[in-house]
Amino acid sequence: MSGVGSYARASDTGRKRRHNEDSYVVQPPLFAVADGMGGAQAGEVASKLAAGALEETDPGALSGPDKLVQLIQEANRRVFERASSDPATSGMGTTMTVALVEDNGVTIGHVGDSRAYVVREGRLEQLTEDHSLVNELLKSGKLSREEADVHPQRSVITRAVGTDPDVDVDAFVVDAAEGDIFLLCSDGLTDMVADDDILDTVERHRDDLDRATKALVSAANRGGGEDNITVIAFTISADGDETMRMPAQELPDDDTQEQALPAPPVDTMVVPPEQLGEMFVEPGSPEAAEIGRRDPITPAARARLVLTMLALLVIAAVLLVVGLTR
Repeated sequence: MSGVGSYARASDTGRKRRHNEDSYVVQPPLFAVADGMGGAQAGEVASKLAAGALEETDPGALSGPDKLVQLIQEANRRVFERASSDPATSGMGTTMTVALVEDNGVTIGHVGDSRAYVVREGRLEQLTEDHSLVNELLKSGKLSREEADVHPQRSVITRAVGTDPDVDVDAFVVDAAEGDIFLLCSDGLTDMVADDDILDTVERHRDDLDRATKALVSAANRGGGEDNITVIAFTISADGDETMRMPAQELPDDDTQEQALPAPPVDTMVVPPEQLGEMFVEPGSPEAAEIGRRDPITPAARARLVLTMLALLVIAAVLLVVGLTR
């Protein structure tokens, strides 16, 4: 029989974002990370709605992959209904990676490009598969691992919670042994910190998960901090005695507190798998011409564009009047 030993979490805005769109759930034996998208406000709404679906659930009533699938589908329903009824959140969505510690192992539920890892016997193993453009290209042999790590479109994901009425959920059970350390994290960590460095950091702080999670956040910020960063870590204990280690929300005590705030980076976007080929057609080809005839702008995006143009026209008119009156 196995259970949760110690556990900790750390979450940080990063160096480039103005808002933290990540949410998390720490309700042993249930843990989850959700990375929202759709703009600062909408992304935060999406991840909180998804996390809320888990927080309202009794973890003791959960068992097996099917239950996690149902739970994530409920999160999907909540996010999609809000996005469909509120123009300010149209098109929003979130990743979701969930772990449930059970007697027979750890059950994982997963959508998007947040990740679950296990550290065991000095090795780091990625348990989840990224639902992303870059991973599709990697699997098809069109990109090498080195190219994938720096690809400019690595934020394009192919599956998310809340962008469609239904969502496909990866769900499976992982064997767990005493001493295993499981990590759940948003891509704000994995885009900035290599797997070898994640492993080294966890091993150095194996006996203090509070320090381990903070050190991982600090490493991501030192690497550029281009996105929000959330890390949850928990150990497997033979007797299941839970030892809570919940660090404060403040930033780690180092130079990562110096926040540089340029224009926000490009937000994560969702592209269905059947549309991936359209992102790599040759300019001037018949395929490019066909894609060019489509209107890729959503109604909400078009409305924002119109408002922005009207605002620019008003500013230009004011400047013109001021210039004429001088």
